[in-house]
Amino acid sequence: MKTQLPEWAREFAESDSRYLVAWGGRAAARSWTFGALMLLRATQKPTVCLCARETQESISDSVHRVLSNTIDRLGLPGWDVQQYKIVHRNGSEITFCGIRTDPAKIKSTEGVDICWVEEAEAVSENSWNYLTPTIRKNGSQIWVTFNTRFETDPTFKRFVLNPPPGSLIRKVSFRDNPWHNKEMEAERLHMMHTDPDAYACVWEGEPARSTLAQVLSGKVSVRSFTAGETWDGPYYGIDWGFSTDPTAANRVWVHNDALWVDYEAHGGRNPDGNSSEIDVLPELLMTVPGMDSHVSRADNSRPETISYVKRHGFPRIQACRKWPGCIEDGIARLRGFSEIVIHPRCEHTILETRLYSHKVDRLSGDVLPEIIDKHNHHMDAIRYAIQPLIYGEKRPPEPEPEPEQREEWEFSTGSSWMSR
Repeated sequence: MKTQLPEWAREFAESDSRYLVAWGGRAAARSWTFGALMLLRATQKPTVCLCARETQESISDSVHRVLSNTIDRLGLPGWDVQQYKIVHRNGSEITFCGIRTDPAKIKSTEGVDICWVEEAEAVSENSWNYLTPTIRKNGSQIWVTFNTRFETDPTFKRFVLNPPPGSLIRKVSFRDNPWHNKEMEAERLHMMHTDPDAYACVWEGEPARSTLAQVLSGKVSVRSFTAGETWDGPYYGIDWGFSTDPTAANRVWVHNDALWVDYEAHGGRNPDGNSSEIDVLPELLMTVPGMDSHVSRADNSRPETISYVKRHGFPRIQACRKWPGCIEDGIARLRGFSEIVIHPRCEHTILETRLYSHKVDRLSGDVLPEIIDKHNHHMDAIRYAIQPLIYGEKRPPEPEPEPEQREEWEFSTGSSWMSR
């Protein structure tokens, strides 16, 4: 049997891990993929499968239709689709139940090989504590698929924040779905433009956050624009990637007391393995119009990278300045603009502006002054770009250190003495 599956499914198909978890945003084809994997395995050998969710008032609440449609689409032989279960002539059986609404059915299901928990974002802690020890056959697996909701959801805490041993856990999104169609893309773009806060959760799979914790709350809008001839700028900034972090670069303008972000570059890790990250940076930065001919300010923590890029087509690049409190000064300047307008093509920048957040006290829920060191690559690049406009940059320069006092000695030729 052969069928097409997303590339990310290969790892799940070959894994014998106790927990297989796929989570994230909308349109990642998680349900279709897990349904296909379950049916393919159960067609090849006798497999007892249980499809569970938090509540199931009727069979229409389950993935029964997903599985029956998949059988037809893949042309899988030997299946008998019944009203309340699906069986195969080799002895495989798929049943459906709600964990909270029908716990007795779960307990009575003997020898479950695969328990697939769909829409698991709604599963309570009590339900997980009941389900996991019930699926106890040697070699049994618990498959979990869910869309992100809140960091406080029991499923998110159990499998993302504190994953159990023996887990294969992957975040997948519409980018990982090779069949992402134009209708879904139109919906995605519409939400990104009209409700970026919801977009970050619904499409990018980021936990919903309080707008009070967002560093740039109330300042950001998304719309198309073309910079005018009388606008101030352009200003360019670069934040170098490190390890798994991407390199981020932006071009910005200032007009009518607003900041306008019209281009971004995002990436910089070389996937071919034949050259280092630094080798791909000039080509990446060339995607930001004008960066090669204008002054650009880059993170000063990577002087060797600045030197390399300068020799490869960016002669006016320079290291940014940093001082105590420069991040806070930069954020204050960003919030000082009447508006921050981001062009729709700068998708990574848009997402970061919604996720760049203050820490929140775990017990009281109070927003703290400290900023979370995440989702800040483009935020840093933009701060570097507008560094000449930040108040802190106008502070008097630090006094130069006094030259080192050196002792001079005179040596008398032809004698054994010396004078100071």
